[in-house]
Amino acid sequence: MTLQNFIDIYHNSSKRSIIVYLVLRILTLFCLVRELMLGNYGNAFLCVITLLLFAIPFFVKDKLYISLPSGLEIIIFCFIFAADILGEINNFYGQFRLWDTMLHTLNGFLAASVGFSLVDLLNTRVRNFQLAPVFVAIVAFCFSMTVGVTWEFMEFSADTFLKTDAQKDRIVRDIYSIELDPRRSNTVVPVRGIDHTVLYDRDGNVLMTVEGGYLDIGLIDTMKDLIVNMIGAVVFSVFGYLYIADRDHYRLAESFQIERLKRPEEDGAEEPLDTE
Repeated sequence: MTLQNFIDIYHNSSKRSIIVYLVLRILTLFCLVRELMLGNYGNAFLCVITLLLFAIPFFVKDKLYISLPSGLEIIIFCFIFAADILGEINNFYGQFRLWDTMLHTLNGFLAASVGFSLVDLLNTRVRNFQLAPVFVAIVAFCFSMTVGVTWEFMEFSADTFLKTDAQKDRIVRDIYSIELDPRRSNTVVPVRGIDHTVLYDRDGNVLMTVEGGYLDIGLIDTMKDLIVNMIGAVVFSVFGYLYIADRDHYRLAESFQIERLKRPEEDGAEEPLDTE
């Protein structure tokens, strides 16, 4: 993206979006300098990734000719900052237990709005063909869940190959498993009231004692993330359904609608596509 492209986008964008973008970008730059001074190069790299992610809405406008509403742009900027800078680098995930839950719920809502907008954009441009409101809502829901599942795949891959802990571990007091059944009869064996777990290596040396119960390595976190993603997706899908059914009375979904911009080579008003 050239400087002139950025200037053009600046003049065509909401001033509120630009202010939020600049403030969060400056804060990220301060964080980048701090992490470099502390020698935390992994966090510094994450800051660079965050700065690149901030440019996505402008890239979409410049290259794909799609305009995001200012409210959606601001939420996306804040979401990126909250996930990377606050969540990962400043450990909000560890300090605030519901931080991850909040972000995954918001992700489900935002992804559903994007999926809804893409289908509704086609729905309004095709002549003699209209998708049912319930179908558009289902597509928005499925799009959001696909994004959520793909993200969990990425977390699992990072934990497997990069040895991270993206799928956050959790202490549980009770487990139920057929693996503990000595007869291998597919009978669930309950183990309740676990106080601590002792980990040994193959030579019998104690590696670590897990206080408080048994360590679940990511399953609960993954399922929780998908459940709250589903809640966010359902909420927006309902708003989207109501908007398609009655655009005059249920206008909340309209605030998250993306619009197709006219390319420079296109002249005159854009005509709806004819399916016949």
